[in-house]
Amino acid sequence: MLAFTVMSFFGANVAQAQQAKLITVKSVKSFAMTVEGIKKGVADAGMMVLAEINHGKILSMTGLSINAESIFIGNPTVGKDAFSENTAVGLAIPLRVNVYEEKGVTYINYFTPSSELGYFKGNKVKMIGQKLDEKIAMLTGMFAK
Repeated sequence: MLAFTVMSFFGANVAQAQQAKLITVKSVKSFAMTVEGIKKGVADAGMMVLAEINHGKILSMTGLSINAESIFIGNPTVGKDAFSENTAVGLAIPLRVNVYEEKGVTYINYFTPSSELGYFKGNKVKMIGQKLDEKIAMLTGMFAK
């Protein structure tokens, strides 16, 4: 009961039995070209890169050599709309897009924004999630061709 009360207080829909939907896209481009292409595509789509984590660089300190980078993307105006309705959405936005390489093949993966934002109360938040699904699918779809 306490968990439900706490989650309700923060605006999460704990009664929903849902799971974030993972999408993985195989890129036809190299790792470096995919990362750079996503950054350019984000700008072309009216969004911006808000942060980056170079997992490969970080993990190289442990002796592991990989190509993997997470790119956090968003639009401050859209973020304002989402946060104005439910300030708990910071767990799901900005959107995180992960680019990684396995056995010479580059992949892009992300959780659909609607599935992540679906955990939070608010019709506007859910509508934003659906619109972001379309944008991120178009953006990542460019690399599957």
